[in-house]
Amino acid sequence: MLNREYVKKTLKTFGIRPTKARILICEALMMAGQPVSHGDLQTNVLLSEINRVTLYRSLYILVEAGIVHKVLGIDGRWYFCIHELDEPGCPGGHPHFYCLKCGNMKCLRGDKLPFVEVPPGCHVEGKQLLVYGICEKCFKETKEFN
Repeated sequence: MLNREYVKKTLKTFGIRPTKARILICEALMMAGQPVSHGDLQTNVLLSEINRVTLYRSLYILVEAGIVHKVLGIDGRWYFCIHELDEPGCPGGHPHFYCLKCGNMKCLRGDKLPFVEVPPGCHVEGKQLLVYGICEKCFKETKEFN
């Protein structure tokens, strides 16, 4: 189970002040186990006392520190994901799967993103690979009704 003192210590290691909001956001993301949107986090019972602006600011502090990574979904929303807190740097760098039916997103951690060479003088801000389709659960439900 998640140890709150471990989360506090890790945030301090990354140079982040361990506020109640940041600790709760880390816990909520770890409990989710998959990328979730800002809107999904707003409705999370664990985060009910955190206003949307604090949530937004805290998420981006965690992203900038490399504790949380974000991926743009095909629906135009940003999804946020946390991995083991003792991983150095940004835990991203892998593809994601997005279900067109239920909207859930999953990390495809076994695969790494390919190296992409950009023109000289260009500065890469990020990269992502999003695979989309119907997840196993939704596909089974669809087959049952046909």
